Amino acid sequence: MTKADIVNRIAQETGMEKMDVQSTVEAFMRSVRDCVESGENVYLRGFGSFVVKTRAAKTGRNILAKKSIQIPAHNIPSFKPAKDFVDNVKAGVAVD
Repeated sequence: MTKADIVNRIAQETGMEKMDVQSTVEAFMRSVRDCVESGENVYLRGFGSFVVKTRAAKTGRNILAKKSIQIPAHNIPSFKPAKDFVDNVKAGVAVD
């Protein structure tokens, strides 16, 4: 599913104009992105949380050069789905 598919589905369900829905969806995504980029977590009850996780520094390996490299500590964005969301996916989606 793409952003356009989401916009179409919301427009059909609500009866709103597609342009209004698109601007709302983009504003929502921009708000979440801005919050996470500034280090703030976003909690959406019943859906999940967009959080910032810290990865510790570690030693990696460049296989081609056969040298060890130091990978510094860094932050990454992460999504943790709500328990009900996870349970519904487990129950409703067939395993391939």
